Amino acid sequence: MRARAGLLYLLVHVLARARGQYDLCKSLVSTDEGAVWEHYACQPKAQAMKEYMRIRVEPPGITCGNPPERFCTLENPYLCSDECDASNPDLAHPPQLMQDRERSGLITYWQTVTWRRYPEPLQANITLSWNKTLELTDDIQITFEYGRPTVMVLEKSMNFGRTWQPYQYYADDCVDAFTMAPRRARDLTAANITRVICTEQYSRWVGSKNEKVVRFEVRSRFAIFAGPRLLNMEGLYTRMESMKGLRDFFTFTNLRLRLLRPALGGTYVQRDNLLKYFYAISNVEVLARCKCNLHASLCLFVDGNLQCQCEHNTTGQDCQRCKKGFKAKTWKSGSYLPTPNGSPNTSRFKLHFESSNFGTSFSNSEINTHTPTHIFITAIDTLGAAGKTQTNVCDDELLLCQNGGTCVQNQRCSCPPDFKGVLCQQSRCDGGKKCNGASALTLSLALLLCPLLATLLGSAAS
Repeated sequence: MRARAGLLYLLVHVLARARGQYDLCKSLVSTDEGAVWEHYACQPKAQAMKEYMRIRVEPPGITCGNPPERFCTLENPYLCSDECDASNPDLAHPPQLMQDRERSGLITYWQTVTWRRYPEPLQANITLSWNKTLELTDDIQITFEYGRPTVMVLEKSMNFGRTWQPYQYYADDCVDAFTMAPRRARDLTAANITRVICTEQYSRWVGSKNEKVVRFEVRSRFAIFAGPRLLNMEGLYTRMESMKGLRDFFTFTNLRLRLLRPALGGTYVQRDNLLKYFYAISNVEVLARCKCNLHASLCLFVDGNLQCQCEHNTTGQDCQRCKKGFKAKTWKSGSYLPTPNGSPNTSRFKLHFESSNFGTSFSNSEINTHTPTHIFITAIDTLGAAGKTQTNVCDDELLLCQNGGTCVQNQRCSCPPDFKGVLCQQSRCDGGKKCNGASALTLSLALLLCPLLATLLGSAAS
């Protein structure tokens, strides 16, 4: 029967891991000591983040429609029959239209005022916020209607907008706009994969109907280590562990578009028709995953915010710390190494016992018959003679079954006939003596891997 149970656990374990790389944080496996949890590095799947983003447009009054105004198209600047009117839902172009789902082929878009005040610059900032740390998994795509900007900057923040840094520069002439030589992401190498570049690929006029999309090319950078079809993601993950700053390069909390000069439809501004110059964005696509520090496989939208569903006894919006009461020497992010499944970064534990009855502390020593009533677990770098390695940084899943008791699957100790209690710490005999003269239990023999609830330990009877 036990052999069959072991095969069943093994089958569940294999099937669980077959779901996909980093899909699961743990699975139940069979060992000589019984069923135990085996932990893995894990991360949520990538998802479209545009439906969760908050949009702020600056400066105030940059969105068209208040007061209403006409605008023209670059292809036909003499046809100025279109109108923007914030008071009319059919003619309004508010910021939220950058993230809506367009149905029935009807394109909706946010739009700015026209360049009536030329030569005063027509500039706008679009800040995208999630109140969550994210990691890019694919290209960022911004779709412009009526022409792509001739000059713009994509920026990112890693601290919720307190500070910003450039992600990429865009211009029809990089030297003139930013004093930078133009580059393409596909020409980057392993040595300069995190370089901030200026590209002319998305800014030169080719017609507003033919080319609408501006990209921040993530896949081209991934391909340097994962291959052109991104089939060798292990190669990329390995480099993220060994190459300083690579993982951070794709990490952000906020994005910001700085639109500095609109599409011109040519080489210069025609002063006699300024109504054809403006910005219009119909869609912003950000494919990313929640950053959970490899401690969660799910990220859910809870109370208006994305939240990692933390495993490994971690907590926080990014699983960035240990749960209260689960003490680890140092918190660490999970690791993509060793491949292919990574590691949640193990901690080894030392058990510290304190008796409130006798004021005595016992640590990595024999436990006498005066079993302590309060048990404290402190994570350090050594476990003692047993040498059992726990499988995550905040793991408290140790159950000390005393006096010959054994850990069983339902998170409790199975006690020998002469003992009782949550941890088999109480003698059934008078006077607290062992009935059968059992020898004092050493810590090294008592340690067994088994899931443990903190509340269970806290309530151990005296």
